Amino acid sequence: MEFITLNGILPSAVREKRAIPQFNINGVIWLQAVLEAAQEENYPIIIGATDRVVDKLGGFKFIVSMVKDVANQKKITIPIVLHLDHGQSFERCKEAIDAGFSSVMFDGSKLFIDENIAITKKVSEYARKKGVSVEGEIGTVGGNEDGIAGEIKYASKNECLRLVNEANIDALAAALGSVHGEYKGEPNLGFKEMKEISDVVKIPLVLHGASGLPDKQIRKAIELGHSKININTELNQVWAYTLKDIFQNNPTISLPQDVFDIVRSKIKLSAQEKIKLFKN
Repeated sequence: MEFITLNGILPSAVREKRAIPQFNINGVIWLQAVLEAAQEENYPIIIGATDRVVDKLGGFKFIVSMVKDVANQKKITIPIVLHLDHGQSFERCKEAIDAGFSSVMFDGSKLFIDENIAITKKVSEYARKKGVSVEGEIGTVGGNEDGIAGEIKYASKNECLRLVNEANIDALAAALGSVHGEYKGEPNLGFKEMKEISDVVKIPLVLHGASGLPDKQIRKAIELGHSKININTELNQVWAYTLKDIFQNNPTISLPQDVFDIVRSKIKLSAQEKIKLFKN
């Protein structure tokens, strides 16, 4: 099978006011579950691997092979993007591209804008030669997840426009009040700023930190140009809560495959709920 790029699915999603889910994987159970969910919903999917987790999953080449093998084994026919999430450097993005990822994100959100643009542009120039799409980021998504921590810092409209134009990216993650991990209290997204940025950059927007956002806010973000929405924490919470429930209620259970089947089915259901929300 062949992976596609963000450019193969995001522009049409923007026009049709829907979004493509990025489900981050933390093991083969996550991968099996989200691929099954997307196939049953007949909907494209983005498989995300967070840079800080890549080596724990076996490395870039292993991830490429794992995704292809599982997709082939399950006879998956829906379009799949394999995306590096929060790439930490040009070298890591290059390694992902060379290994077979079809899309990468360079996370320069904590850098000064000129340095962010310079490195993102370098990633984009290399990716273009390989037919790979690139996501950039401006501002800081709050919270803590997969080793990515920070305080909320809203994206600047002018800096967003500079990054898009000067680095030639395909999708933009503009931080506007979302957080990685769990929300404390009611989320407060900057919809006014979101519309202004969407109107000026004219490329697909990406919503990080969507786990835990109310459905109404997610739908509004989609209406305002977010055609890629990242989900990680919610699937991890399903994994954790399901495991706790299994062992509390079945203290004698010992066969790993029995546990895996239950956990996978729960993650799959959670993923299907998100897909239905994003495509309606």
